[in-house]
Amino acid sequence: MALEVIVLAAGAGTRMRSRLPKVLHPLGGRPLLAHVLDAAAALAPSAIHVVVGEQGDEIRAAFAGRENVSWVLQRPALGTGHAVAQALPAVAEDATVLVLIGDAPLIATATLAAAARAGQDGVVIVTAELPDPAGFGRILREGGEIVGIVEAADATAAERTIHEANAGTLAAPKRMLANLIEALAPANAQAELYLTDVVGLAVGQGQRVAGIAAAVPEEILGVNDRAQLARLERRYQRRQADRLMAAGVTVMDPARLDVRGTVAAGEDCVIDVGVLLEGSVTLGRGVSIGAGCVIRDADLGDGVDVLPMSCIDGAVVAAGCRIGPFARLRPGTQLAADVHIGNFVETKQAALGAGAKANHLAYLGDASVGAGSNIGAGAVTCNYDGEAKHRTEIGRRAFVGTNATLVAPLAIGDDAYVGAGSTITGDVPAEELAIGRGRQRNIKGWTPPVRRGAGSSGANAPKRKAEQ
Repeated sequence: MALEVIVLAAGAGTRMRSRLPKVLHPLGGRPLLAHVLDAAAALAPSAIHVVVGEQGDEIRAAFAGRENVSWVLQRPALGTGHAVAQALPAVAEDATVLVLIGDAPLIATATLAAAARAGQDGVVIVTAELPDPAGFGRILREGGEIVGIVEAADATAAERTIHEANAGTLAAPKRMLANLIEALAPANAQAELYLTDVVGLAVGQGQRVAGIAAAVPEEILGVNDRAQLARLERRYQRRQADRLMAAGVTVMDPARLDVRGTVAAGEDCVIDVGVLLEGSVTLGRGVSIGAGCVIRDADLGDGVDVLPMSCIDGAVVAAGCRIGPFARLRPGTQLAADVHIGNFVETKQAALGAGAKANHLAYLGDASVGAGSNIGAGAVTCNYDGEAKHRTEIGRRAFVGTNATLVAPLAIGDDAYVGAGSTITGDVPAEELAIGRGRQRNIKGWTPPVRRGAGSSGANAPKRKAEQ
């Protein structure tokens, strides 16, 4: 039997107090809804139908290009049962339907797979025992069998003491679910059609409703306000830290690591506190990342040492490199093996050959630096003329002295030297020394400005003109 998924994402999210649709608020750097869609897509369903409301255009735009997703508009919003009813006409008659909540991002694919399998034969719901189920619908049982779900707003004091909570995930054959949805009535405090009332209707028709317990209770947690979002963020981040540690990574403090993307890491990596990993990050074996670093869309080879407070963005760093502290590698940076990039060095669209060094206070933009070359403190490639970017090509084993200004386009040959304090505007052939400085002058009898003002005294103080 084919599987089709309906995701409910039409909630206004008023408690978020935000102009952004609730399901687009980020968790781990990605929208809440993206996590749910990924979990659903892992089941390889025939189709995924997402029900959206008034902000539907914004949600659709955020997922433009995602395959196998159709969009259903619910207007007006008359409850979760009404939302499912809007999507059902597009579902194949012989399909099993799996209904998910768009703001519950921690739901596991394994839990959904179990519910989908059981839902081929009847109504199935996902439940979890929560120590504090406030805000959740409660599971009503008689003789151990599920007989209904009562929403939190409609629960009695006795029903609120129940700790078995409804996850909002339901599975059933399409024909069965459609008949139950058609029988729904708005007999509740909200005057809405509750999807949860399907359970009581099914039991009333003599059907058994099965419960699938979530493997981990936190799977069913959803987001209604920013405080809940923050709590789920920390739970999500702990999962990422646990996954890395299981792969052989030392995470110095799992509570102070944030992963906002995907990370593949080799054994014996060490990640210090306050590190942020974004986008697609690959770490080789034995990589060390110091405190406060940001690594985004980067590939770091074996044994790379990133010292504290460095930012690596869109760079490829080969084995044995040392970066930082306080270094910034911008997109397009490519470092060969054993390159050293030191404190307050910035690179952009720059390729450095094996063993090259820029140990402090330099800017290398739109540049190539050959193997074994040394870039002195304060050296700058002047790559932008106000209209276009130009490249600087530095050969192998070149030496660029302190405070050198390299005005691109420019080529510096192998084994060439650039004297400290030089402004270089023309090419430097291999093995030659380039010096581009103004001639030094020493001025005798010069008086420092601090000694020139009113009230100055001393032999070198200038005489004041008599008042006229």
